[in-house]
Amino acid sequence: MTNTNKAQLIQKGSAVTFHFTIKLKDGSIADSTHQMGKPAKLVIGDGSLSDNFEQCLFGLQAGDQRTIELKATDAFGLPNPDNIHHMDRTKFAGDTELDVGVIMGFSGPDGMEIPGIVTAIEGESVTVDFNHPLAGQDVTFDVEILAVESGE
Repeated sequence: MTNTNKAQLIQKGSAVTFHFTIKLKDGSIADSTHQMGKPAKLVIGDGSLSDNFEQCLFGLQAGDQRTIELKATDAFGLPNPDNIHHMDRTKFAGDTELDVGVIMGFSGPDGMEIPGIVTAIEGESVTVDFNHPLAGQDVTFDVEILAVESGE
């Protein structure tokens, strides 16, 4: 007896469409696909999510909602001091607004754009932090699975 209507469960290789809200320890919302008005889509195992977060999604199916609490090491990792760079102010275009807290796009070694946050400006030295803005923070993900498709 085979069940052809069996719900698709999330597993490695599944294409998943879902809404999420990321909350910080104080309950404030750091990010939400609801605010963007568009769900997230990814393939489990493509590196978009931490392994631990993916493990928490395994076995869920369309229609499921779950609250997942992750320690910093299992969410966005801990801040890496090697990701903080001191750059010469002349490296920035003349009309570029340089203020502490500004997020700017930089070209990575592979040509992909990576965001950096200006954390300090001292004379001609600009400090840019390339760590994820939520690195080092415990977070809570509220997820709502909208669709799961087989990766095959």
